[in-house]
Amino acid sequence: MRQARDYLIATVVAIGVSLIPAAHAQTRLSLGHGAAPGNPRSEAALKFATLLKEKSGGTLTVEIGGAAQHGDEVAMLASLTTGKLDLSINSQGPAGLLVPEITALGLPYAFSDSASALQTLDGPIGQELAKKFEAKGMILLAWMDNGIRQMTNNKRPINAPGDIKGLRIRTTADKSTMDLVRALEATPVPINFSDLYTALQQGYVDGQENPLANIHSAKLHEVQKYISITNHKFEATPFLISAETWKRLSADERKIIKESAEAATVLQRKLMADSADKLLAEYKGMPSVKVNTVGIGAFKAATQKVWDNWELKPFGAFVRKLRAASN
Repeated sequence: MRQARDYLIATVVAIGVSLIPAAHAQTRLSLGHGAAPGNPRSEAALKFATLLKEKSGGTLTVEIGGAAQHGDEVAMLASLTTGKLDLSINSQGPAGLLVPEITALGLPYAFSDSASALQTLDGPIGQELAKKFEAKGMILLAWMDNGIRQMTNNKRPINAPGDIKGLRIRTTADKSTMDLVRALEATPVPINFSDLYTALQQGYVDGQENPLANIHSAKLHEVQKYISITNHKFEATPFLISAETWKRLSADERKIIKESAEAATVLQRKLMADSADKLLAEYKGMPSVKVNTVGIGAFKAATQKVWDNWELKPFGAFVRKLRAASN
């Protein structure tokens, strides 16, 4: 018996087969986003990575490339469709190049606050958009919050619609934002968020529009004098995974990724909500910037024609559905 055992061991060693049980296979995923460190989106990505590792016992891990390390958001979406990038916490504007309907979420004054917008997205309208993402090769994991947006500039406080007339305002590639800015007789200038600080610093544009959390994390207040609380639009942040990646995952892995994404989204939404009042108070106490709050009635009146024009688009039925839900 001993000779037989020794012969078996020798044979196994000779052919390179281990008698030690193999460790569980590891899956390493890549995640890209364009936010700066400290931004709620960045913090949510870190939370997602922690939860993924904990829930999977270390068999699922994610490598995070923040601050546009995987390219700008349009490039990240392209990489998702091919499976070159596994996950992206992306922005509404770039996502609208693939799913035009999502840009309607940013139509002027569609939502009074993020909470009402997110409630809408967590329902049938969000599910309808998720199906459209799937048709483009991406699976929607969750809707994060990109906040209610405010105007900043270096020329003058914006108290009335006429105050923005003639200014060059940086926007995302989001067509609803560009139409909103045009309706106020200003010039929209699409610029990648990673290039925005320099564009403002060098005077290539006069101002921009973003939620306070994004303005703060990117330190845009260092190169802007006026912050006007216009609350002019909402933007969503779709958390997406490549359909190519999704196909390769087991049912258990998909469940862990979905649960981790949802938990990270709860954190991101809370950070965005908490930051709004906190940052507004901080900016009001900052001598280098001047903060004013506008009455939105005149702005709503000046931009309602954007809604009317969008109802004539090929996806006008979706716009009408959204208009009814937001009202």
